[in-house]
Amino acid sequence: MTVTHGRPLTAEITDILVAHCGLDADAAARAPAASLEELGMDSLALLELSAVVADRWQVSIPEQSGQLSIPAVADLVARRADPPGHTENGVLIDAPLALVWEITNDVANWTELFTEYAVVEILHRDGHTVRFRLTMHPDENGVAWSWVSERTADPVSRQVRAHRVETGPFEYMRIHWRYTEEEGGTRMTWVQDFAMKPTAPVDNAAMTERINTNSVIQLGVIKDRVERIARQRAEQGRPAAGDEPTEAGDE
Repeated sequence: MTVTHGRPLTAEITDILVAHCGLDADAAARAPAASLEELGMDSLALLELSAVVADRWQVSIPEQSGQLSIPAVADLVARRADPPGHTENGVLIDAPLALVWEITNDVANWTELFTEYAVVEILHRDGHTVRFRLTMHPDENGVAWSWVSERTADPVSRQVRAHRVETGPFEYMRIHWRYTEEEGGTRMTWVQDFAMKPTAPVDNAAMTERINTNSVIQLGVIKDRVERIARQRAEQGRPAAGDEPTEAGDE
């Protein structure tokens, strides 16, 4: 359910219709799936609704909004008032690019690289494309979230493109991994573009904050683990990584 300032957006739209457009609140409560036209809202009422929504949320609603129910109008406003999510986070790892690429793209062993994944199941491989299921450790409510993702690695450009196949609460989730050599090691950057479904428990802004917070934690863990492996290989006199990079994967 979409919520603004602690109140369901459906309730706010209803209040606007009652206060500014002459809606019968009892009639709306009796027929929550009815369209605005079925609830008696004429073109002048819809113009007033549009004006108030534009003033309050800086969102325009279509002329045919009379065919929508109040919850549908609320979902429409929520989508347009909540821009898609976008995050970009990176970390400089004191290790050769080939080693960072090898370890972080070894999807089958992500449970040893990330702290949040309990199980990784490889479902299909086709060249540098891999489809896989990730299952997280149970959250504070005992729920173990799980979904299928697919990612394709480009060993030449050292980039990976990925997306969720099972989107769950997301309308879509796309992830771009970049690897670049810098003084002091290899910079790995994660760029995520997404949008939440109207039925999701959080909106785009809240998920953006959650992803930014968690990405910093996981990138720090990955940095520590890859750098430890790099030191161990250096002490053993082994090459940082083979000439051929491994297959690849994403969250």
